[in-house]
Amino acid sequence: QVQLVESGGGLVQPGGSLRLSCTSSLFTLHNNNVGWFRQVPGKEREGVSCIGRDGLTYYADSVKGRFTISRDNAKNTVYLQMNSLKPDDTAVYYCAADTRPPFYINVKPSCPPARIYNDWGQGTQVTVSS
Repeated sequence: QVQLVESGGGLVQPGGSLRLSCTSSLFTLHNNNVGWFRQVPGKEREGVSCIGRDGLTYYADSVKGRFTISRDNAKNTVYLQMNSLKPDDTAVYYCAADTRPPFYINVKPSCPPARIYNDWGQGTQVTVSS
């Protein structure tokens, strides 16, 4: 059973924008730490951004100033707005949620490690190419 579902990926030209969505029919996402990750075949998974239960947000240096994470509690959706996209942003993007108590308490000014996330979506492909 898929607990998290990503959408919004696609093909975009360099400099373009996409908005990814992560939603769940099972979890109330504003009660969870939620992270966005990306992975290119042959490379390690990379943390992109995260939003905590407290609403604090953090970003990888590679996307700061270009990506914005947000959530819409009424729609139970977490978004990743991606602007000024570069070919290096090409990857499969995954959302993940910390869904099992006790929930991780983040005390550092950065995203939690991937190991704290219990549930992962199946991913959405983002391709940045002319």
